[in-house]
Order: sequence, then C-alpha cells, then structure tokens
Amino acid sequence: GLWSLSYEQELTTPLHITASRGYTACLRLLLLRGAAVDFAPGGRTALHEACRAARADCLRLLLGFGADPQAVSEDGYQPLHFCKSPDSIECVQQLLQHGACVNSRSEEEGDTALHIAARLGLAEHVRLLLRHGAELEAENQEGQTPLNAACAQPHQPQDTDRYHQVCQLLVESGASINAADKDRQHPLHLACKNSNAPVVELLLARGANVNVMNYSGNMALHNALQTAPYKLEHHPELVVQALLNHGAVRVWPGSLLKVLRYCHTCPRVLEALINSYDHVRVSEDWVEAVPAEVVQKHSRFYQSLFSLEHRPRSLQHLARCTLRTFLEGRLLLVLPQLHLPKPLHRFLLLGFEDVLY
Repeated sequence: GLWSLSYEQELTTPLHITASRGYTACLRLLLLRGAAVDFAPGGRTALHEACRAARADCLRLLLGFGADPQAVSEDGYQPLHFCKSPDSIECVQQLLQHGACVNSRSEEEGDTALHIAARLGLAEHVRLLLRHGAELEAENQEGQTPLNAACAQPHQPQDTDRYHQVCQLLVESGASINAADKDRQHPLHLACKNSNAPVVELLLARGANVNVMNYSGNMALHNALQTAPYKLEHHPELVVQALLNHGAVRVWPGSLLKVLRYCHTCPRVLEALINSYDHVRVSEDWVEAVPAEVVQKHSRFYQSLFSLEHRPRSLQHLARCTLRTFLEGRLLLVLPQLHLPKPLHRFLLLGFEDVLY
C-alpha cells in the first residue's frame, strides 16, 4: 500500500454532523448536554452547515440555543451566504427573523445574499430578501449589482425562465438596468452572452441602452454573435432579432463574411442579421466559408443565401427595409398602431422563414 507522510485531522464535531444531516433529536441532545453552539473547528459553525444542507429544523434549534446568526466562517461567509438551494428558503426566513443582516457581505467577493440568490436563479429567495430590505444597487468586488450577477450567470436552457423571473423581480423593484461593472459590462451585455432572450427583451423593454460599449468596445450584438455557436439550445437568434428590432447598430457589411464563418451553424442568426440590410454582397468566398455538411443540413437557407450572388433581393424585402429605416427608433412603438395582419407584422420584425428572398 501507499504510506502517508502526513495526516489530515477531521475538523468537525458531532454537532456539525447532526446539523448537516438533519438529525434534530440528536442535535437537541448534544445541545442539552452543553455542546458549544458556535464552536467552529473547521472554520464553520454548525449553523453554517445547517444552512448549507438546508436543514431548517436544525437551524431553528441552533438559533434557539443562541447560535450567532452572523457568525463569520474562516473563508469569510455568514450563514445567510450558504443558503444556496431552493430548499433553503426557510433557513433564510429564520436567519432574518433572528437578526441576520440582510446586506452582510462575504469578505473576499463582497457578495450580499441578494447577489448569491440572483446568481443562482433563486426567485423566492430574491423576493424574500427584497421584502426584508436587501440593497438593489450593492456592488461586489467586481462592481456587479445583483442584476448584473443574475445576467452574467451561465445556465442551462431549462433554467431560462428562472433567471427571467429573478431579473423581473429585481427590475420591477427598481434595479438599474444600465448599471456597469468594472469591465463596463451592462446587464444587457451579460444577458446577450448567455443568450437569454426573455431577459434581453425585458431589459430592452425597460429602456436598456442597446448600443452602449463595454471596455472591449463590444456592444450587446457583438456579445450575442460571439457566443451564438455555443448557445444553440438557447435560441440565440431570438436575441439577435430583439437587438436589431430595438435599433442595434448592425455589423459593418465588410465583416459579414467573418460572421458567416463563425456563425454558420446558426442559420437563423444569419437570417435575422442579413435581413436587416437591403443588400449584401455575396461572393464565392461565402460559399467556401460554410462546410458542406452544414450546407446539406440547412440546404434551403444556404442555397437561398448563395443565390444572392446573382440575383437582387425581392421587392417585398426591399419594402420591409425601407419601412424599417423610416421607422428607425420608433419601430416597436408605431407597429402596434398600424393594425397590420399578423404575418406582415412578423415579417417586419424579421420573423424567421429559413429562407432569404
């Protein structure tokens, strides 16, 4: 066997073990026998462990025996910061009722409980924290507000609605939609990186600046295009469509070939982008930029795209571009007043047809 030249001491106690595993009766017996309620041999108290495991009954018992609701762990976290699962909502409630500061910060990151709940997409936690006076514009060490934190967090497609709900709660409570972090990333930049179309729509509807730049000189549309090939299941085409309909500055036409090379697996992203121009100059280089297997998979779209090298866009498309140009900056305000048929309304807003005319 292998010889160990050192040993690791297990820095825990029966109190910590019972609190983390939900053994309430054992925990009560230990406390009645005089166990030190705030003892932290491994840098965390039993209260930290109860929060981390979402053991509300154990937490209630510990607090009843005088546990400190604001005990700071060795790595700088208070119990409230360990409430990271949906099941820990009752732990949050109990901590706040026993005097935990809703705006306490972790020592290294400077996160409040609202940052953490927003980042994890915990809508009920966010609602509860806001009700207890959580600070909407608190900035952590990266300059992120809770809204920034929620928008910045990568997530699975099935979690899109959870993050939209969190962002909606924050925005409706008065969170600044144009708050910039230390990299001058706004919530819109961050939501576009994660291809969260409902959040992007929410921010745009509330007046987010669609063309503001971050420190890298990127606008929201650039962020959306850069991550689109990696976010296909999130439907990045809906993000690109929303940005263009809200007046995003389009890609310089000379760079469209570069976008094609990068986003060829996202034909609907390309469709929305190309349909925002009255004319694009297609060449043989465009044909060579798309792998044959991708052309075969999306043959109808790519055949229509490559054919633009030899034919002009349709009169219907040119009329759309003319009207969009005329209504620039007012498009979404004016269209509902025109009482147009739904198909025409969708067409003007760059609805997807998987073919270019």
